[in-house]
Amino acid sequence: MISVSKFSLRLKKLRDERKNKNKKWTQKYVADLIGVARVTYTAYENGTKVPPLDTINKIAMVFNVDTDYLMGRTDYPLKTDMTTQEDDEDYRTLNRYGRKLTPEQRKKAIKILEATFEELFDDEED
Repeated sequence: MISVSKFSLRLKKLRDERKNKNKKWTQKYVADLIGVARVTYTAYENGTKVPPLDTINKIAMVFNVDTDYLMGRTDYPLKTDMTTQEDDEDYRTLNRYGRKLTPEQRKKAIKILEATFEELFDDEED
């Protein structure tokens, strides 16, 4: 089941983020990319209309996000490709703790992880 309010908020946020970097990302531009009228796309952003599944898939491709993220089933925009049970367990552990964090704590944790990854990858180059 799609969460219309989350879907519309995320859709608008994704487009606005791109529009801040490139003014071409108007409602009309995205509507043309996914093959709908601008008024239809506007209704998706306003939460007054729910797109069909094939359109949700097109929107996910345009914004390079997971459909589960668009529909509110996950808070992670990108699909993860877990190939082993160990990887899956690590992901669940990160997810379990990540859900408990406030947005400020999450930002701090991400900075720590990024610094750690940079250090790890710098060591590999030596």
